[in-house]
Amino acid sequence: MKTENLERYLNSFAKQVVKESKDILRTKKGSTSLASSIRAVVGDDPNGFSVKFYMSDYGTFVDKGVSGNKNPISYSDGTKTKSSPYKYTTKGPPIDILSKWIKKKGLKPKGLGRGRSKKTGQFISGLAYVISKKIKRDGIKSISFFSRPLGINYENLQENLLKQYSKDIQTYLTTFTKQK
Repeated sequence: MKTENLERYLNSFAKQVVKESKDILRTKKGSTSLASSIRAVVGDDPNGFSVKFYMSDYGTFVDKGVSGNKNPISYSDGTKTKSSPYKYTTKGPPIDILSKWIKKKGLKPKGLGRGRSKKTGQFISGLAYVISKKIKRDGIKSISFFSRPLGINYENLQENLLKQYSKDIQTYLTTFTKQK
């Protein structure tokens, strides 16, 4: 039996979640490589269809946040608020990654000339250390850019799946009757 209506609906569901996720992320973070990495694939599964979502690995931390060792973080799935499953305990974010971020953003100390901070790197590594400690303590705020659209659209999905499958059954029965 062909399930064209069901497959079309699942593709529409997946596209809607991806679009809303990208929109939220771009609104809150600007144009990002994370937004560009979000995609969905609807495929055949031994039990029917599957909808799989993909994004860069760090996306889940941006989506659900990371609790600090002094400050719990929560995220929303569109229906309820949940605690982040991620938490800093003994280590904070790596200083080398924060140093690259500081350089990329062009952050500079006010009292120092350009050459000094670039040559020695002391300002950048010191600032990265301070930022790392603050993130470890306070955490990373959740954006819920993926969890919220998925949760809200999932409620509609549950309601509409049966309708779409019913249309496919009616089409199949009509086609089967005509063939006899």
